[in-house]
Amino acid sequence: MSIINPTSKSRPRAARIALIPALALGLIGGPVAVAGPATASTSERGCTVDPLKPIKLDHKDRDKVRVDFRIYVDCNGNKTVQIRQLRFEDDRGRNDDFLGRSTFRESFDRRDDSVTIHSYDRVPNLDRRGSEEVYQLVSFRVRSGNSDNWSDWTRWEKSDVAKIHSR
Repeated sequence: MSIINPTSKSRPRAARIALIPALALGLIGGPVAVAGPATASTSERGCTVDPLKPIKLDHKDRDKVRVDFRIYVDCNGNKTVQIRQLRFEDDRGRNDDFLGRSTFRESFDRRDDSVTIHSYDRVPNLDRRGSEEVYQLVSFRVRSGNSDNWSDWTRWEKSDVAKIHSR
């Protein structure tokens, strides 16, 4: 009885060389998670929208804390941006309290330009602990020139959470 080893064809040299970077990058053998720098801004068709960290406004009545949920918008050229905003009070581990919603429309001429939208809301002391954590979610779409062709809505982007003290 004799044992015969099957003849094995070796891979072409180019295929072996191409396999090395694929293995090194983890493209073969499983998914790869790539983390970039944390940022809340999103760009679409030459416009960038950034939901900024909310800030407290001074108010004489401590039971009526007012917060500015600011949105920074930067566009190049002749664009119109429609923005949806949702405002929340953060409840760790529970359902967040919905504070309100707004929509905005900003138009830009042929120059590159930017604007900060100010969206004010009253934040009640829902937790009775002296401070509230608030944030916003923002989504937008863009239209170039005077066309009726809008981009799709972007995914919702979350601002940094701000701790708002009632005193």
